[in-house]
Formats: sequence, C-alpha cells, structure tokens
Amino acid sequence: VEKSYTAQLMAGGTSLICQKVGEEALETVIGALAGSKQNLIAESADLLYHLLVLWAHEKIEPENVWAELKAREDKSGLEEKSQRAR
Repeated sequence: VEKSYTAQLMAGGTSLICQKVGEEALETVIGALAGSKQNLIAESADLLYHLLVLWAHEKIEPENVWAELKAREDKSGLEEKSQRAR
C-alpha cells in the first residue's frame, strides 16, 4: 500500500515537517532573488503546502492564523513585534 506524501510527512512528525518548511522557505527566497516570477510562484506554493501540513499536524486552523493577522491590522509592525512575548 502506497502512502501519500502528506501521510508520510504527518507520520514523520513535527521535526520532519519543520525541516521541509525550512527547506521550502529557503527555496522560496532563492526563487525570489533569481527574479523568476514563475519559479517564485512554484516555490511559494510548495512553502504554503508544507506550512498547511504543519498547521494540520499541530491542529491549528487557518482561521486562527487569519484572526492573528487581523488583530495586528491597527498596529505598526515594529509596535507589534515589540509586544510579542519573548
């Protein structure tokens, strides 16, 4: 029986999923710096996919992330960052 890639990631746990998120983040940055919009789009899709897998594994709903972003709307980025718990 062949497992899906998503199932393999989930079985690998947080450590494996985080490794893939990190790899895809780096590839996204490299894609952006290379100047190819199509490459940036493809790498961004990979990054978002792996981030969604991480959220699912950690039982975080995307709505929770959107609510966090919404709560930051009236704050400057510098103000918000200074108020985060360290």
